[in-house]
Amino acid sequence: MSHREIAARVIGNLRSASSPVVSPDGRSIAFVVAHVDLDENRTVSQVWLAAADGSSPPRPVTDGLHDGQPRFSPDGRWLAFVGRRGDDPTPHTLHVMPLDGPGETRTLAAMHESIEDPSFGPDGSHLAFACRTQHERYRAKDESWQPPRRIDRFFSRLDNVGWVVDRPKHVYVVRTDGTAAVRNLTPGDHQHDGVAWLADGSGLITAAQRHDTWDLDFAQDLYRVSLDGQVTPLTSQTGMYALPSVSPDGRHVAFLGADDPDTVPQNMHVGVIDLEAPGDGAGPTHRWLSRALDRTFETTAGPRPPVWESDTTMLATAEDRGETHLFRIRTDGAAPEKLTDGAITVYGVGAAGGTIAITAGSVDQAADLFVLEDDGSTRRLTDLAARYAQTARPLSWERIAVPTTDGTAEIDAWVMRPAGFDPTQRYPVLLNVHGGPHTQYGERLFDEAQFQAAAGFVVVMSNPRGSSGREQSWGQAIIGQKHPKVQGTGWGGADVDDVMAVLDHVLATHAWCDPERVGMLGGSYGGFMATWLAGRYSHRFRGICSERAVNNMLSEEWTSDIGSIFRTEVGPTHLDDPEQYESFSPIRFVRDIEVPMLILHSENDLRCPISQAEELFMALRLLGKEVVFYRFPGEGHELTRSGSPVHRVQRAEILLDWFAEQLTPVT
Repeated sequence: MSHREIAARVIGNLRSASSPVVSPDGRSIAFVVAHVDLDENRTVSQVWLAAADGSSPPRPVTDGLHDGQPRFSPDGRWLAFVGRRGDDPTPHTLHVMPLDGPGETRTLAAMHESIEDPSFGPDGSHLAFACRTQHERYRAKDESWQPPRRIDRFFSRLDNVGWVVDRPKHVYVVRTDGTAAVRNLTPGDHQHDGVAWLADGSGLITAAQRHDTWDLDFAQDLYRVSLDGQVTPLTSQTGMYALPSVSPDGRHVAFLGADDPDTVPQNMHVGVIDLEAPGDGAGPTHRWLSRALDRTFETTAGPRPPVWESDTTMLATAEDRGETHLFRIRTDGAAPEKLTDGAITVYGVGAAGGTIAITAGSVDQAADLFVLEDDGSTRRLTDLAARYAQTARPLSWERIAVPTTDGTAEIDAWVMRPAGFDPTQRYPVLLNVHGGPHTQYGERLFDEAQFQAAAGFVVVMSNPRGSSGREQSWGQAIIGQKHPKVQGTGWGGADVDDVMAVLDHVLATHAWCDPERVGMLGGSYGGFMATWLAGRYSHRFRGICSERAVNNMLSEEWTSDIGSIFRTEVGPTHLDDPEQYESFSPIRFVRDIEVPMLILHSENDLRCPISQAEELFMALRLLGKEVVFYRFPGEGHELTRSGSPVHRVQRAEILLDWFAEQLTPVT
């Protein structure tokens, strides 16, 4: 089987479940099933409905190409969902469909931008949602007619989103009977995220940065927005508070966040505001509910608002050493209660009427829909993982714990054997490093590992210091040495030690790994690590791929869409201490690179602009080093996750072909 066929098999057959919501009576579950359509070069998503007791098979209830975000009305009679019936520039639409009898699906809104977070009001008469509002310049027939943009804040555009300075996200509301036009409740320049109705229907809660210095202090607050458009702050620019969710009785607002916006990373926690309690004059005070568990509730699998189970309990997911589990959080501040177990990743959760539904998967299991039983077990309602296994034949892996070089802790790591494994043979090894760095590898289906192993490579992955899924001190271990609040080794310190410790351990303990045929690859922060290892450990590798990398931290801070924010991790600004940023930059070791290099980068990447790749390529080429550079048109930083399926397959083929050539047996 060719490498292209392997990539197409792994990527092109994937179906997965997500976004579960439970009907008010607990009897039905709406969710989304997405699959890749390689022939049409797109990812298709539809809304499905399942009986919670399994009495009837799950079935699709929408037939669009891009349907999602289902929501039940408070009486359970209607299901709202968002869609886009064609490809760009087809309008984005909000619909309601009847569930209890005959009737037609109604379109309530057609917007120029994506509709997010639809939410029924408590009496079902209104739906609120978030959507970007375009400046009038977008009505010009082309850019040559558009007036110039005025920029007076940072973060004026974002990767995979584009310009946001003239497309702020606002909160909208519309009547569900279709008798009135859509209303914008938060017009103006400010961005808003999240929609959570107050229990009395008088308004809703959203997160926003509405103060003048938001782009300098990075604070984000929660706000109450009434239906007449009055906006009242609930927090006081002292932290990062997002993803609000209102309790059934309307007394509490739960959210995710942290109190220190100028230190990154942090373990994000579940907090709560008592709307009936007096505040300090600037709004109600908040308290944290989940800090007895020193893990982040902002997960790599996707942060979600807490889901209220009752007036005093809610459900939220948190990472734990490569796993992601469901926890019950109580308003009385008791320690979080773990509700799931095993080597899994919980992606989404819904709860109502005594039913808890989750979507979850594992290293060799695509995400399926489950119901959580009273005894803690799960009951599977869909068979997407089994169907994927028949076509893609995903592999499992071995989990290991590797001591740090100083012996003070252990590093979580995983080894995946190649397809057709024969313990008497020796195999080439690919060392992978994830992005972030405050993210984690773990117990979920990862197409990168699957197609590498299917092509005959041993796959090695780990969560070195700086990763998430552990105590906060682990994630903050590579903060800069000059940070005013927390000091670490900086990038290229303890993290490099841990990655190399994992590689040394695997080669020493797995005789079927060939130490003479080792390659390395990583993207984003992992690309930083790839270039760093190429400059400092060239003799250990036969080939290294640096993808969408940070190669020059100084120019990255000048040019990234999130430029100016790296000081929250480095410490001083790049104006005050450029030498500190240069010390974090692997480009400074470029003269020491003696290993063949593969550079992959997307031309529309705003997070790590393609100039990062161009700097590395130019330096290597001028120095006469062995390098090849692939540029992907029309893609952003998220190519490997949400890029076009054809580009994802082509990228995988390039990687596999190149490493197969570099890691041929030594004769």
